[in-house]
Amino acid sequence: MSTQPAPDALTSVQSTVSGSPDSAGGSTDGHVPESAGTRTQALGVLRALVGHPDADFHDGQFEAIEALVEHNRRALVVQRTGWGKSAVYFVASLLLRSKGAGPTLIVSPLLALMRDQVAAAERAGVRAMAINSANATEWAEVSAALAADTVDVLLVSPERLTNPSFRENQLPDLIRRTGLLVVDEAHCISDWGHDFRPDYRRIADLIAQLPPTVPVLATTATANSRVVADIEEQLGAGVFTIRGPLARKSLRLGVLRLADSRDRLGWLLTHLAELPGSGIIYALTVSAAEDTARLLAEAGHVVKAYTGRTDTMDREVLEEALKNNQVKALVATSALGMGFDKPDLGFVVHLGAPSSPVAYYQQVGRAGRGSANADVLLLPGSEDADIWRYFATSSMPDREKAMAVLEALGGSARPMSTPALESRVDLRRTPLELLLKVLAVDGAVQRVSGGWETTAQPWAYDEERYRRIAQARVDEQQSMIEYERMSSCRMEYLAAALDDDTAAPCGRCDNCAGRWFSAEVGSGAAAAAGESLRHAGLPLDPRAMWPTGMDRLGVPVKGKLKAGELLSTGRVLARLTDLGWGNSLRAMFAAGAPDAPVDPAMAQAVVAVLREWGQHGWEGAGRPVAVVAMPSRTKPQLLATFAQAICEIGRLPYLGELSLAFGGPTGERGGNSAYRLAGVWERFTVGDELQAALAASPEGPVLLLDDLVDSRWSLTVAGRALRLAGAQQVLPLVLAQAG
Repeated sequence: MSTQPAPDALTSVQSTVSGSPDSAGGSTDGHVPESAGTRTQALGVLRALVGHPDADFHDGQFEAIEALVEHNRRALVVQRTGWGKSAVYFVASLLLRSKGAGPTLIVSPLLALMRDQVAAAERAGVRAMAINSANATEWAEVSAALAADTVDVLLVSPERLTNPSFRENQLPDLIRRTGLLVVDEAHCISDWGHDFRPDYRRIADLIAQLPPTVPVLATTATANSRVVADIEEQLGAGVFTIRGPLARKSLRLGVLRLADSRDRLGWLLTHLAELPGSGIIYALTVSAAEDTARLLAEAGHVVKAYTGRTDTMDREVLEEALKNNQVKALVATSALGMGFDKPDLGFVVHLGAPSSPVAYYQQVGRAGRGSANADVLLLPGSEDADIWRYFATSSMPDREKAMAVLEALGGSARPMSTPALESRVDLRRTPLELLLKVLAVDGAVQRVSGGWETTAQPWAYDEERYRRIAQARVDEQQSMIEYERMSSCRMEYLAAALDDDTAAPCGRCDNCAGRWFSAEVGSGAAAAAGESLRHAGLPLDPRAMWPTGMDRLGVPVKGKLKAGELLSTGRVLARLTDLGWGNSLRAMFAAGAPDAPVDPAMAQAVVAVLREWGQHGWEGAGRPVAVVAMPSRTKPQLLATFAQAICEIGRLPYLGELSLAFGGPTGERGGNSAYRLAGVWERFTVGDELQAALAASPEGPVLLLDDLVDSRWSLTVAGRALRLAGAQQVLPLVLAQAG
């Protein structure tokens, strides 16, 4: 966060200050008494930080600094983005350092945020260093600087607090030396926060270990009353809380509901160049961000995609490109969110809505922090609710899975790694790691050298707690729908969602002042968007390694697949999350959707994929000579007509489908690799008729058709069976890919 406050950060902001000072303060009127000497010193530091001789504190800033410096308080600051929360902890840090205190420890959630804070500190003359997953090897340098007392501020990621080596070897000395603890983006502490992170719960343990004389500051711009109460409870008794108005006067909000993805992308093609300056276009999924960036770039717009799949170094380059106005926009997922600081960001457009008004407020708060005007437009999509439901359910711990993890760890004589746990618990890596973090926060497990182990602390699934959280998420989603459809002030609604009692009509949004944006979608732009969305075909990489621990599940494989068992790189029409064919495929594979023949337009799209694939030499395998289909228990008509269409158009012989053995695959979609493989192992066989057809077929690659692929183990096992039965190469061709 930059120490250069926005222009309005130097004006007076009415703040509500709650809490009473400790007994050393001598006052019980709800305000910390002001120290003239401290204010003079603090004002001098502030003016040096911002480089302006007339800079002054606005309401709430000095009160927070004084609570920390003079009274060693635990303080919570809830203020809008651009208010200058970083100035509070930088000024407090330097004042405490001048009194002989140790360095400030800042817990910061994102690498982008840490980079910005280190850069801001350096510009302000504050000596800052960071330790996180990207530079863990630099701890020796950081440790030496701490020992030499040449560090004023040390930024640490919350994940570092759970690292066994860091926790055991570095953290005790760091706690002993810390002069001020800062918890940035403190809403991450709370179950009720829009971006709860289990690692943040470790901070409560860290606070408990600090001497009572060490002040603590928690800051956030996105906390309603329930989140504030939760944070206060974790900070400890006597928290001094400052809450200011959260409405952003610089933002001009609007909502434009369009028919479909084609029109939303067409609107961007039509109007992106008209939006002020450079900005961010948010999408709900990685594939939507990548598709949108590709379309806009093909039309000549200077845009780049920024997602959770973007390499760490590439992220830094992209952030700098946006800050320096070298791109018109980054098309981003929520991976570009908290802490990204470009004071003159001119606009934020959302292709699809976040799942809550609070999350939306946090993202649009990237814009207009240092300028008088910025445009914010939401283009909601029909798929939003489905995406919300997926993320809401995937983040909630499951009782059965939690007990399975505890049982597996409890039955092991030594710590278990996450890959080892995957062969004992049917959970994919990411949700398994999240569940372990939740269990660690609850004290049931702990991360140690070599993996995870149980503790002696009993654990029970808090069903009531998770039910309440789940209901809160549903309520938030409904609130977002209300935001989209409302006729009253949008900024007032967002501020009220954060329990800001000063919320009032802004006079600027589309509901207050009338539509400020054009709803026109140029016919050429709509056609270009439609053509781009019809673009189909993605590589489908083969599995090359068997999961670890398969012997425990009765599958006698390990290491790499043998050359004679491997599939070749295949093709998939589209992902279910894609903006184009993804919409049709989602409807086709939705729960309860009937089995039906393949749509002719979809079959033609697959033919286009085959044509392009052929132009690339079939990945070196050569043109297919025949078609084989996977057996389908849910979409037999779809798969049969799909195979028929490909054979007719491609003039390829149909050899038949594989047979199901032992009742066919077991398990459900969504499990981890080990269990998914165990559920399909030797469940697909090459029957006598198919074996004979293969033997009579010309030598060459075989196309293996399937309707929906998820883990790719069904295809891997089926393709292996075909290879062992004599197929020279197996090229998978699939309609849809989950995820």
